[in-house]
Amino acid sequence: MRVLVTGGAGYIGSVIADELLQAGHEVVVFDNLSRGYRQAVPKGAALVVGELADRGALDELLRSRPIDAVMHFAALIEAGESMKAPEAFFRNNTANALTLLEAMLGAGVKRFVFSSTAALYGNPERTPIEENDALRPTNAYGESKLLVERMLAWFHQIHGLRYASLRYFNAAGASRPDKGEAHQPESHLIPRILQVAQGRAEHATIFGTDYPTPDGTCVRDYIHVSDLARAHLLALDALEKAKENAAPLVYNLGNGRGFSVREVVEVARKATGHAIPVMESPRRPGDPAVLVASAEKIRRELGWQPRFPDLHSIVKSAWEWHRSHPDGYVSH
Repeated sequence: MRVLVTGGAGYIGSVIADELLQAGHEVVVFDNLSRGYRQAVPKGAALVVGELADRGALDELLRSRPIDAVMHFAALIEAGESMKAPEAFFRNNTANALTLLEAMLGAGVKRFVFSSTAALYGNPERTPIEENDALRPTNAYGESKLLVERMLAWFHQIHGLRYASLRYFNAAGASRPDKGEAHQPESHLIPRILQVAQGRAEHATIFGTDYPTPDGTCVRDYIHVSDLARAHLLALDALEKAKENAAPLVYNLGNGRGFSVREVVEVARKATGHAIPVMESPRRPGDPAVLVASAEKIRRELGWQPRFPDLHSIVKSAWEWHRSHPDGYVSH
C-alpha cells in the first residue's frame, strides 16, 4: 500500500514509517518539522513539508499521490502543556484532524490509523484498564484526542471510514541506536532521567510524591517504540482485510505492568551506572495517579506480542541512543 504518515518526522511516526518501508509499503511523510526532524525521516520515504491546517496542501497531496491509507501522528503531546494552553491542543490535535479527515473523504481514502492515548481514561476506576472502560480525561491533551475518536465513530457510521484507534500508554526506547526520542524541550520521564546520566542536567524531577500508590509517585505502563510500531502494522493489515461494514478497531497498547517514577529512576541507575540524583516537586495539574493497560484485546484479535516487555531493555535501548546522540538529530 501507499501510506501517508502525518508527523512522520517525529519520534513515533518516523519509527513506524521505517517499519512500513521494511514491510514493503510505499511511504509519504507529511510534517511541518516544528517538532520533528528531517534527519529522522527514513531513507526511501518521500517527505512533503506542510501544515495540516492547510486543506489546499492536503488536497494537492492526495491528488498527486494516490494514497491507500493514512496513519496520523501529527499532534501536540505534552499533557502538562495542555493545562496551560488548551486552545493550542484543540486547534492542533482536534481541528487539524478534522481537516485531514475531510481531505481524505474528498479523495476517497477510507483507511485511517489514529495515534490515540491512554490519557482518554483519566483517573481509571480499575487497573489494568480495558478498552470499554469510562473515558474521562483529566487534561486537555486527552480531551483533544477523545474528540477525534468521537469524530471517527461518526465518520465510520456515516461515511464508511475504516479506522483503528490505538491508545498508547508510555512509548519509550529506541528502535535502533541511530533512531530515538528527541523532543525540544524534553519532558518525557525516561529521556529526562537519562539527561542526568549524560551530565546535561543536575537531577531528575519527581512531580508529586503523595499519590495513592505504593511509593507515592505516579505509576505508568511503558511500551517499547518498536513494539508500538508493529502493532500499527498489524492494525493496518487488519483494516485492509476487514469487510466493508466491519466494526472499528480500538486497542490499548501497553505491557500490562506499571512502574512508579521512583522505580524508573532505579532502573535507569542500573542501566547507565550513574547515581542520578532526584528532586521532589509538587504534582502537575492533570496527572492521573495510575495508568496501566490491559492489551489482551490486541493480543487476542491481532496476535500482537511485545518483544521488549521489560523496562530494563527499554531504558537500555534509550540510553544507547542518547549516549551516541547527545543533541538528538541536531548535530547528525
